[in-house]
Amino acid sequence: MGLLLTTIAAGVVWIVLLSLDVKPFDALLLAVLMVFLAATVRLIAPFLPGSRRPPRPGDRYSPR
Repeated sequence: MGLLLTTIAAGVVWIVLLSLDVKPFDALLLAVLMVFLAATVRLIAPFLPGSRRPPRPGDRYSPR
């Protein structure tokens, strides 16, 4: 969901920058950078400290 919202926000930023007479390629680079950073954070988040949920009873399968 966060990646979708970031993509929408990047599109809004791109349109606003185009209306402020910023070069289209520069505006596009900023929008792509926003999406790239959001995707990077989404991929790295599970590996950061503190992101694992505590183990609950029954989470681990133990064969007999």
